[in-house]
Amino acid sequence: MLVKLRVAPLSLLLVAALLAGCGGDSGGKAPSQVAVKVNKAEITVHQLNEMLSRAGNVPAEQMAQASSAALERLIDQELLVQQAIERKLDRDPRVLQSIDMARREILARAYAEQAVGAPERPGDAEIATFYTEHPELFAQRRVFNLQEVNVRLPAERFEELRTQLAAVGNIRNLTDWLTAQNIPFTANAGVRPAEQLPMELLKGLQRMEAGQVAVSRTPTGALLIFVAGVREEPIDQTRARPFIEQFIANKARTDRAAAEIKRLREAAAIEYVGDFSAPASAAAPAASADAAPAAAPATPAGGEPSVFERGAATLR
Repeated sequence: MLVKLRVAPLSLLLVAALLAGCGGDSGGKAPSQVAVKVNKAEITVHQLNEMLSRAGNVPAEQMAQASSAALERLIDQELLVQQAIERKLDRDPRVLQSIDMARREILARAYAEQAVGAPERPGDAEIATFYTEHPELFAQRRVFNLQEVNVRLPAERFEELRTQLAAVGNIRNLTDWLTAQNIPFTANAGVRPAEQLPMELLKGLQRMEAGQVAVSRTPTGALLIFVAGVREEPIDQTRARPFIEQFIANKARTDRAAAEIKRLREAAAIEYVGDFSAPASAAAPAASADAAPAAAPATPAGGEPSVFERGAATLR
């Protein structure tokens, strides 16, 4: 999501005041923009503010401590940079390539932020409609205790996995079987409210109860979600409003960004060359999903990241 976190302006002013105060009596001169000198290099207040901005909105009472820690990190970084330049690593082809990639990413993000702009704040009617259309997030909101197992195995063994799951009856016994079979897997567990789950997963979980398991194919094997527990925790429209506003705003940004990319692609002369002359479709095939025996219909789940890592990012 193209959202750049910034420290509150008051906090930035506090940083400048703190640093200016460290120099004692300035004799009427304007406070220096230099925070610290490292050998012959200087670290400025602007660099410090930029690092602090990446930490989000730091409370005023924590600003002095945060500024001190950030400044020490900048000093460490500067010392390493100086050593890298001394050893001419700034001329290393791999380093130059990384610098170029970082530059491209920064420029692309800067343009995207400018092109997308700030979306209009949604009105009462739009808020009410969204609340009504998404009971799984609000009026029928649930909190899930989930266990997830992401299994890497050949596609031809998927049915064997389903059969074994039905036979052993629970995730613990299944992971014992996977270990005995030398089948690699990763397991995660946690308590997650509806808004912290991927929207496509939530729709399936909403129909499930404690003790049920959903299993689906993924590009590298299978994903199993076991509902260890669930409780109802609805929220009314008043409490939900800030989340809805953020969701709608983020969706508007995403839609605008996609539209701008589409416009730029249509206007550009793009020619694939050599081995890339017949590129694969940008849209990955949808992963097929099958429910495990005695489970509610499974939710599509494709890709490697854990559901706990993906989350409903647009609600954050």
